[in-house]
Amino acid sequence: MSSRSKEKVTAMFRKIFKSSNKDGEGPSKANPSGSGSPARRLLRGCRDSVSPAAPQASPAFTSSKGKKGEDGPSHKSVRARRLMKEYRDLQRLQNSKTDPVFTVELVDDNLFEWHVKVYKLDAESELGNDMKELGINYILLHVVFPENFPFAPPFMRVISPRIEKGFVMEGGAICMELLTPRGWASAYTVEAVIMQFAASVVKGQGRIQRKTKGQKVFSKRTAEESFRSLVKTHDKYGWVTPSLADG
Repeated sequence: MSSRSKEKVTAMFRKIFKSSNKDGEGPSKANPSGSGSPARRLLRGCRDSVSPAAPQASPAFTSSKGKKGEDGPSHKSVRARRLMKEYRDLQRLQNSKTDPVFTVELVDDNLFEWHVKVYKLDAESELGNDMKELGINYILLHVVFPENFPFAPPFMRVISPRIEKGFVMEGGAICMELLTPRGWASAYTVEAVIMQFAASVVKGQGRIQRKTKGQKVFSKRTAEESFRSLVKTHDKYGWVTPSLADG
């Protein structure tokens, strides 16, 4: 091989090696952040751009305590809501009938004090016959609801007419177990109480008093005193239905 041919071969090999070195320098000079597989670059991007969600309390472990003064409705608000609902229901019921069993009305627009007029009793009872004979259209009841109603019973008494026996006591107090703290349940409605009275006064053979001489004062104070005595007796001896002779 001539010297000229050797120079051409040598130049060719130099050119080949120079080209291969340039190709190998690419990856070494590249930005490290761009290296790695596409999956790794995607994961790295997620870690950099996605922040963790703010921690949220589970409803099951959320504190049930509210702000001061918001721990629950007071007895007064419970009483008002309950009586408003019952009064509206009874008004709607009595307005839908031409001859209701009883009617209710507020005393001096006081939601916590009612007058109840009971029109219908057992027509064949002695009390029913007395009312027809004397031209008495209804029995007037006075109902007062305490602050802790419906968790405590209302106080109810007969205003007129004056009834003897029939579980009606002095002053018009009414001897009924469900009107006592031991016999009361918050589920009882006013309607249930009135209907129970209408049944009890007949069952106890109530009669309208005809004698006016020697009668004790038929007042709220007398009724309250009589009822307190009744409650004490039942608390001590339990509830025993009194004999008809005792009213």
